[in-house]
Amino acid sequence: MVAQTLDTLRDEGRLTPDLVFRDPYVLDFLGLPADFSEADLDAAILREIETFLLELGSGFTFVARQQRMSIGADDYYLDLLFFHRALRALVAIELKLGRFDARDKGQMELYLRWLDRHERRPGENPPLGLILCADKNEEQIELLELTEGSIRVANYLTELPPRALLERKLLESIEHARARALNRPSS
Repeated sequence: MVAQTLDTLRDEGRLTPDLVFRDPYVLDFLGLPADFSEADLDAAILREIETFLLELGSGFTFVARQQRMSIGADDYYLDLLFFHRALRALVAIELKLGRFDARDKGQMELYLRWLDRHERRPGENPPLGLILCADKNEEQIELLELTEGSIRVANYLTELPPRALLERKLLESIEHARARALNRPSS
């Protein structure tokens, strides 16, 4: 049913980044050591690109790694660049080892504007950004209005949490959804 709904939205041109991006992404297949670096994460994703594409979801096509962007006298390097067929947009992915920082939004905005000016082709939608980080503060994401617009922030997990924690989080999510449903005004 979910696949059918997504197909309908895609056919009607109403597919949005919120229906494409998810949170969290489970990257346990990368086999990273406990003390991995950003370069290790980047290299592991490329080594396991097929599995990474499956984790991202359908419609993603790999474009580039360490995309060089010259801006004035400075060079910047975007970690990963994809194209999403249904959204008809470039998708810039920036990898962060630690917690999301507000400065990461400014970095991604710069990258998206550069991609829009230099890489976007006729008929494509403006580029989108996904900041993958080990942790994030939901209030900070909300205050920076990153639940709207062209930039999203998502956690990644390099190993699955213990079963008991997953069960607890699932029950908390169910309760949260029930509480939201009960507080919704009737139509």
